Amino acid sequence: MKRLKILTLALLLTGALAAPALAAPDDMTLGKADAKVTVIEYASTTCPHCARWSEEVFPEFKKKYVDTGKVRYVLRELPTPPEELAAAGFLVARCAGGKYFEVVDDLWRDQAQLFKDRDAKGWLLRAGAKVGMDEAKVAGCVNDQAQQQAFEAREDANLKDKQVSGTPAIFVGSVKVGEGEIEFDKLSAEIDKQLKAAPAKPAAKPKRKKR
Repeated sequence: MKRLKILTLALLLTGALAAPALAAPDDMTLGKADAKVTVIEYASTTCPHCARWSEEVFPEFKKKYVDTGKVRYVLRELPTPPEELAAAGFLVARCAGGKYFEVVDDLWRDQAQLFKDRDAKGWLLRAGAKVGMDEAKVAGCVNDQAQQQAFEAREDANLKDKQVSGTPAIFVGSVKVGEGEIEFDKLSAEIDKQLKAAPAKPAAKPKRKKR
């Protein structure tokens, strides 16, 4: 809680930059809930490797597997340094409702500018503005104590997974594909393996005709 209060002060006064289970109820997900395979990514909004993976690997992965209904994708929030800023990014994304992934993607795309000008406030406000959030709403998201507590509970749960030591960490089901720089081919091979091994869905029973 203390780190988020410190960040809030920085934002409002100076703007300066100071084996997983399947999807949980408060996880952010894409794709069909009953997909044969679940892919979980532990990520941080301030992680350069996550930004690169999002730009270079995720679009192809999403097109081939998520959009076709084969895979359910789960994003788990695991902030990396500066952790207070990573947490604020996720809080703003959560406030965007159905546009959560748009905000996270914008934060990743804008990372280079953040690290160049060290303007944390601007980084958050630019991402919020793209989904219709003004400065007051962005500040309110970061200040929301209930959301801070919920985020920290999620963070604590994710940190308990001793298989994760860095981001992005990618799992296909319970199989850890890797951390950091993860190539699409390696991810795809494990997904295809599990799709092939997944049991087929039972055929729907024919409807009885009414007499």
